[in-house]
Amino acid sequence: MAIRRIKQIIASHPSADGDGVKIQRVHGFNDAQFSPFLMIDELKSESPDDYIGGFPPHPHRGIETLTYMLSGHFQHQDHMGNTGELRDGGAQWMSAGRGVIHSEMPVMTEGNLHGFQIWINLPAAKKMQPAQYHDFQSDVITEKALADNSLIRVIAGDLTIKGETLIGPLQQTGVPTTIANWQAGKGAHFSSCLNPDFQAIIYVYQGAIEIEGTTAKAGELAILDHGEGLAIDAVSEQTGILLLSGIPIHEPVVHYGPFVMNSMDEIEQAISDYQQGKLVTPES
Repeated sequence: MAIRRIKQIIASHPSADGDGVKIQRVHGFNDAQFSPFLMIDELKSESPDDYIGGFPPHPHRGIETLTYMLSGHFQHQDHMGNTGELRDGGAQWMSAGRGVIHSEMPVMTEGNLHGFQIWINLPAAKKMQPAQYHDFQSDVITEKALADNSLIRVIAGDLTIKGETLIGPLQQTGVPTTIANWQAGKGAHFSSCLNPDFQAIIYVYQGAIEIEGTTAKAGELAILDHGEGLAIDAVSEQTGILLLSGIPIHEPVVHYGPFVMNSMDEIEQAISDYQQGKLVTPES
């Protein structure tokens, strides 16, 4: 069984979004190695000044987002009438499809906010489907304590570990994906079988890991080569990673602000629809 190796490491960079929310961002809108993923934003702060403005109402078209909170709460509202408060350890998934207008407002708990938002591309055939939203609180996230005192949590798709398949609560993404969180101490080892047709990337948010002799540390994203096996060693006292894998979408990507489509004409149509109040209305 071919073991995946790290073929590229990309460092995240400081950025800001929404009403001045400070984030660490890594993106690959036009990098086929990322597909079907587009961007990962990490929100981490002990100062409310870094995020209190949140993300006031704004539009999206052509993508899905998955928000996952390690600590702190996120309040969601959208044009469909969905409201929810994402709590510590929970996740929320939104498929913008044809269009969504939503807000996300962070709420600090115990002096800390730490979470992620992942943008996932939609294939052309699904970019104009109706918007959808679901949230998943911590108690429904599939998790398993491993023999070396590490913990794996499967949020989306499924992950096979030592012959056991763990199935996450999120299954209805636009393309098949697996998204998981591994938390471990120094010396812990994680091995799994991945779908060989899936591309895979790993975002390290705490400590450092080693894969087949190559090290990736906090704030770095590792792009893996193809294969079926995955073997990760934790080399820090406290280590945390997000594992993202999915079927690549072999289509053009045109990105403008909150819209991700397949052509500039489609981007211009999305802008026009939003300006005219037609972004979230059904097609005539």
